Amino acid sequence: MYSSLDESLCGGLPLELCEQLSIEQQVIKIRLDERKFGKEVTIIEGLPDDKNLLKQIAKTLKTKLATGGTFKEGRIELQGDHRHKVKQILIDEFGFQPENILILD
Repeated sequence: MYSSLDESLCGGLPLELCEQLSIEQQVIKIRLDERKFGKEVTIIEGLPDDKNLLKQIAKTLKTKLATGGTFKEGRIELQGDHRHKVKQILIDEFGFQPENILILD
């Protein structure tokens, strides 16, 4: 069930507990980028490298913020400046720790 890599990282803990610990240890960076024609894009980096989880988080953020966006290369990009709202949604909906989410200005 566990690979040798999982055992070394989790110390024999159950898989669910190990996944929760990895979520709590993530350092998530939320920053604003400017694209062509002055368009603002909120970029969220440092999320767990799980395609299904990224897809779920991106879908939730796009729905709650009523905006377009995508996930690619381990990060989520949202149209517009939503830095502070994204932080609150990640805390409320997905259980990320507030001290592990950095908003870069």
